[in-house]
Amino acid sequence: MQEPIEETQEGLTVTVCVANDQGLHARPAARLAQEAQKFGAELFLAMDGMEVDAKSILDILSLAAAKGTHLTLRGVGADARHALEHLSALFRNRFREE
Repeated sequence: MQEPIEETQEGLTVTVCVANDQGLHARPAARLAQEAQKFGAELFLAMDGMEVDAKSILDILSLAAAKGTHLTLRGVGADARHALEHLSALFRNRFREE
């Protein structure tokens, strides 16, 4: 089931959950950054009041998001909705890790 995408004054947002056993470690963070870079929209990832560039693996890793953490993906730009749908599917599919 796809997470609902909401419109806010700051852009589109969707809440995702880290389901990987080891959290959002290097491999899924790299995949997330690579996939985010395919879109023209500005994409951000937020947790506990901290927001980082979703196109930067180092920024993503700085969140140290553990399994079960809820994160907010925010997108601004023409293809933001498509980007959020695509990126939230990565979280749902656990970045194809077992």
